[in-house]
Amino acid sequence: MPVYLDHAATTPVTPHALAAYTDQTALGGNPSSLHAAGQRARRALEDAREVLAATLGAHPSEVIFTSGGTEADNLAVKGLYWARRDADPRRTRVLCSSVEHHAVMDTVEWLERHEGAEVVWLPCDEGGATSAEAVRAELAKAPESVALVTVMWANNEIGTIQPIQEIVEAAAHYGVPVHSDAVQAFGHVPVDFAASGLATMAVSGHKIGAPVGIGALAVRRDAVVTPVQHGGGQQRGLRSGTLDAAGAAAFAAAARDAVGRLPEEARRLAVLRDRLVAGVLAAIPEARLSGPADPELRLPGIAHFTFPGCEGDSLLFLLDMMGVESSTGSACTAGVPRPSHVLLAMGLSEDQARGAQRFSLGWSSTADDVDALLAVVGRAFQQARQAGMAGHESSIQTASSRFSR
Repeated sequence: MPVYLDHAATTPVTPHALAAYTDQTALGGNPSSLHAAGQRARRALEDAREVLAATLGAHPSEVIFTSGGTEADNLAVKGLYWARRDADPRRTRVLCSSVEHHAVMDTVEWLERHEGAEVVWLPCDEGGATSAEAVRAELAKAPESVALVTVMWANNEIGTIQPIQEIVEAAAHYGVPVHSDAVQAFGHVPVDFAASGLATMAVSGHKIGAPVGIGALAVRRDAVVTPVQHGGGQQRGLRSGTLDAAGAAAFAAAARDAVGRLPEEARRLAVLRDRLVAGVLAAIPEARLSGPADPELRLPGIAHFTFPGCEGDSLLFLLDMMGVESSTGSACTAGVPRPSHVLLAMGLSEDQARGAQRFSLGWSSTADDVDALLAVVGRAFQQARQAGMAGHESSIQTASSRFSR
């Protein structure tokens, strides 16, 4: 069996989540129907909403189920922007972290192209942490012009935990709402929506062991958000569409497990991560660990490196052939490798950023998985470096010709 080290992309479905999903799927029923089957589905859905709300630190009425993190981010960013601008046409500035996931970044850029938004990209330090001071400075310039601030809770590539509390406190001084994409953080570090002061917060099920296709947006009860899609208005008028009771039940089961064992699981993963980091650096002294120097400021399950002189995709391909599945953590469109915008924002050059590799651990990860990586990573790096930075297709072909299982 291959060793799976890409849990930050998606983690296997947990037994409890799978059981909840299959049980509810077998029962069926539309939660909006008035007959017995529909009402059974409604009870399952609302039970799931209560469980998920408790794990998020939210009131059940604040939990809006979505199809995943991307939909939740779109609803929050567009909805807050439209509501704030409609209330005061001067509010067109969006303060956005420069290390956001594309679910937020692309949404903000769409608002800039089509809705008159003026985007301020917030700088980060060399460890990938967004500058709270920059947020304060931008707010002070013209607070009446700011529609919203959006900063992720923890970065999906590097694992850097962001200074959410400082940013929310700065924005609250001017009454500006803050959205946070907490997709990568929820279930891995403590997340408390009520205590955070956020207006909205996005989470996703498949990052913690639920099936792909279910997520949620926590929306503070006094937050005004314009709907993105229209139909039956099933959830507070903010999100229309038939609700997925089975997906919600699975998400709740995964969330209850993840949050219930969070302290001990975070410690377990941090030990594995630190072992992985030490082993990679010992095998490849040229490698550079990304993120803050303090491991407490990084997610416990993510170890991100840059490997000089090699193409990240070549390294990924070679590791995959050797039985280890990882990620470059960067976008690839139409077969053309592009350096990560996160790494560029941190000050890395394009060549440095192209040598990226992310290893991410999850609930099913073991010490044997780490050992399997360490047994082959040095050899994979040497072969990838020989392939060089000659371009995606040629480097993959060269790497493939030099290695066979």
